[in-house]
Formats: sequence, C-alpha cells, structure tokens
Amino acid sequence: MAELRTAVTSIPDPTSSGATTASEPAGPGRVGRLRPLARQLLEMVLAMVAGMLVLGPARAALGTTLGLAPASPGVGALLLATDMSIGMAAWMVYRGHSFAAIGEMVLAMYAPVLLLLVGYRAGLLDANLLLVGAHLLMVPAMAAAMLRRPTEYVRHPGNRPAVRRPLVRALAHRWPAGLALLVTADSWTSPALLGAYTLLILPLGYLVIGTVRRQWGVPGNLRLQLTGLAGWSALALVAVLAGGTVGHWLVALGWLAHAGWDLLHHRSRRVVPRAYAECCIVIDAVLGITIMLALLTG
Repeated sequence: MAELRTAVTSIPDPTSSGATTASEPAGPGRVGRLRPLARQLLEMVLAMVAGMLVLGPARAALGTTLGLAPASPGVGALLLATDMSIGMAAWMVYRGHSFAAIGEMVLAMYAPVLLLLVGYRAGLLDANLLLVGAHLLMVPAMAAAMLRRPTEYVRHPGNRPAVRRPLVRALAHRWPAGLALLVTADSWTSPALLGAYTLLILPLGYLVIGTVRRQWGVPGNLRLQLTGLAGWSALALVAVLAGGTVGHWLVALGWLAHAGWDLLHHRSRRVVPRAYAECCIVIDAVLGITIMLALLTG
C-alpha cells in the first residue's frame, strides 16, 4: 500500500505551473508570428509607392527641363525600380534595419526587372507586360527576402523606429496623409472634373471594408453606412439631373462632404482603420477643392 501511495503522489500535477496541458497554447500561433512580417511588408510597399510617386515625376520634370529624350521601356523599368528602392531603403534605414537586410531588399526590387528584361529583349514580352510583371513580382520577391532573415524583421530594435527626433516621428505618424498628398499631387497642377458616379465610390468603399472587417455586429454601424450610401446616391442623382456646371459643383461639394464623413470615422474609430480614414480625408478634400479650381479656371 505504501508503494502504491508513493507512485500516485509521484505523478506530476497537470495544474502546476511547470506542466503544459493540451488546452494551453505552446506559443504564438502561425498567424501571430506572421503578423509582424506582414505589417512590415505593407510598410515597405507603401514606402516603395511613395518613392515612385515622389521621384518619378521629379525625374521626368528634370528630363523635360534638360531636353532629354524619354527613356526606353527597359531603362524606364530600371529607373522605376530605382525610385521605389530609394523610398523603401529610406524607410528601412529609419526603422533601424541592418545594411545587409537593406541590400537584400534592394536586390529583391531589381531582380524581377532584370529577369523580365531578358524576355523583353528576346521579344517575348512587350513594354506593358514588362512593367506590370515587374510590379507583380516585386512583392513576392520582397516577402522572400524577409523570410530569409525573419528575426531581423520581427525583433529588430524592439520593432521601433531608430530615429528619435520629434519632427521625424511626427511625419512618420502622419504617413497616411503624406501618402494621400503624393497620390493627389497631379490634381493641383492639372485639376480635372469628375463624374457624378464617383460619389458612389465613397460610401461603397466603406461598406466593403466594413464587411471585410466584420463591423456590422456593432449596433448602428450598418445603419449609418446605408444612410450614407442613400445620401450620396441621392446627391449623385441630383448632379446627373442638373448637369453642366451645377452638376459639377454638386460633385465637388459631395467630395468635400465625404472628407467630413472620413473625419467623423477617424475620430470615432468606427468601421474603417484610422489610417484609411486619414488618407481619405486628404484625398477627398483635395479632389473636392481641385474640382472647384477646375470650374473657376474654366
């Protein structure tokens, strides 16, 4: 009996702190491990787009000023990869990545272009396929570079920016607004009129994003978005019926009104991510103002 009692008491207690039960997770799941990588990939893609939007037009304007001939499609693809690499590398420096990781990521940007240039020179691809294919292959190439050294992208300097200057931090924090200004930069120099149907894009975007993010379980969210859809649909219909200058003025006011809608959602943190709302505030306001400028300047 004593031996049986000893054997029973020697069995480890599954509720003790040193044991792991089947119901307890052994560590972060695969989704949890991939989330930091996906976030940093998105950051670098946005930095890449920013580099393209800033450096591309500046380079084109400089070439026009100097009277240089437009680059061939092959050279243009390499220049585009350069613009995007500069933007992405600048962000990686700001985030405190090693020079080895930055070099690998830049190589991942150029590799698809160089690969497709072989097919382009051989006559297997046209200029459009060269550019589209390069853009499509860059993202998986960047993901492959990240997976080569995942620890660098998950744990580098606490995953916090290496630069501590207040102005730089403030600019980095307002990246959605900065990206929106870059996207709409041409609207200031070449303001254009938009059709009434564009007003439907605004509320439909909120409905799609809210559905993806499963926001309709929150009381009032779906009702608010359907009300917005009805309001902008009615405004678009009135703009179509009015036509002419009056219709375009209604479209401009509709875009400006949606900037206020974005601001409401940005402050309440409802339906859409705050970064999306912030970006839309700037885009909607710029488009509304530039439509008015186009109307006033004839």
